[in-house]
Amino acid sequence: MLAIACQIVLILMSISIFVCFIRVIKGPTMSDRIVALDTVGINLIGFIGVLMILQETIAYAEVILVLAILAFIGSVALAKFIEGGVVLDRDRD
Repeated sequence: MLAIACQIVLILMSISIFVCFIRVIKGPTMSDRIVALDTVGINLIGFIGVLMILQETIAYAEVILVLAILAFIGSVALAKFIEGGVVLDRDRD
């Protein structure tokens, strides 16, 4: 029963990732695209988590951690770029 539920969840998450990619491509504003990219990252983390449950292993735990860190840093960098147009500030005194 758990395997069937996990497979249904994987299908639904795949559809969600596909819809988010469409929003990344067609998004009306840059903010919508950033939110969609962040949502894709969160969905990928959940997708891998469900795969770990389905396969009964913790082999992908490091992959989840790396994806979470990259999604967070990417969201912060893109938000900062939209706010000021510069990601890394170089203060020259």
